[in-house]
Amino acid sequence: MEAGSSIKSATSSVALEIAGFVKFTFIGYFTIGLSLGVLPVFIHNQLGYSAMIAGVVISLQYLSTFLFRGYAGGIIDKKGPKPAVLSGMTGFAISGLFLCIAFLLKEHRELCLLLVALTRLVTGFAEGLIGSSPINWSINAVGEQNTARAISYNGIASYGGLAVGAPVGILIDNNYGILGIAVVVSVLGIVGYLLAKRKEGALIKSTEQRKSFLSVLKTVAPYGICLTLAALGFGTISTFITLYYAYLNWTNAVLCLSVFSTFFIIGRLIFAGAIDNYGGLKTAIACMVLESVGLMVLWLANMPEIALIGAGITGLGFSLVFPALGVEAVKLVPGSNKGAALGAYGLFLDISLGLTGPLVGGVASHFGMLYIFPFSMGMVILGFVLCFIMGWKIKSF
Repeated sequence: MEAGSSIKSATSSVALEIAGFVKFTFIGYFTIGLSLGVLPVFIHNQLGYSAMIAGVVISLQYLSTFLFRGYAGGIIDKKGPKPAVLSGMTGFAISGLFLCIAFLLKEHRELCLLLVALTRLVTGFAEGLIGSSPINWSINAVGEQNTARAISYNGIASYGGLAVGAPVGILIDNNYGILGIAVVVSVLGIVGYLLAKRKEGALIKSTEQRKSFLSVLKTVAPYGICLTLAALGFGTISTFITLYYAYLNWTNAVLCLSVFSTFFIIGRLIFAGAIDNYGGLKTAIACMVLESVGLMVLWLANMPEIALIGAGITGLGFSLVFPALGVEAVKLVPGSNKGAALGAYGLFLDISLGLTGPLVGGVASHFGMLYIFPFSMGMVILGFVLCFIMGWKIKSF
């Protein structure tokens, strides 16, 4: 009885310690979520650009994140995760400033679009620095045996931030416009910086020889490619759901993203143990099958209520894909490259979200908005097939 209580207490202590680090992820993704449901409509409706242009501009964030993942991994492995978090929060504060200037120049259409694009690039820089830093910070503090939990909790923080940030952003936009969002973004960046500044850094020196980032990238690539395909479902929902709802004359599009994120969090909280019990590959395969079902429901939905069900199933399915494949990928590199490994693995999520704008936007422009979900469903199914082949080759089943 005492042993059971002791284990439970230790588990709670680890959870609280991890939460103390991944709160920075929540702040970062809440900041990202504030403009997620607003900027595509602003670019398309107020500035008058096409859905494809809106998608490309939104996706610039993911391109920038992609470019800075490796830089962040290097900082984490050499100096520790704290400096990376501080730089990320600084980036968020600056992105809010650029968004404020863009709003003030909205009458100058081309200049405004350029400044919005610059805002997305700076936001991407901030996300690149904040993306894996809190995970490494928490792993350094609680030990590598808690890697799966740290990755899972970080995902809860990121998608929880998006789930809360998106409707709050709509509310702020309805009352104060883009300018209100810009001010809140800058304030949150400053608050996050001050909180991180006060927290003790955690750098663990490894005696193992560090590999180059390209070598690490090559090692985790098979798992990353499967992640890229699986993440297209989320990318389609996050980037195009407001335009999809507008096309069908439905309202409350942001609720779809919130339902996705809510069920994503539920999946991570309830089924997180599946990775340890069944292995990363088996868990990822089961999740991709469920995600495909959710995207099919979204595709066939003839009313917003059914679309919400589809979004929930998709979120539940996607919930464990990142940690399941991530745990398997990180196992393949030495301790001296853990930061680079998580950064390299995260690149594939950035690639997926970066491709979503032009790729799915192109599908919408050439074939129609109704084709975006069957297309993304096909990509997730392809990811499932590749993941299954990989597991069969390494005899994981």
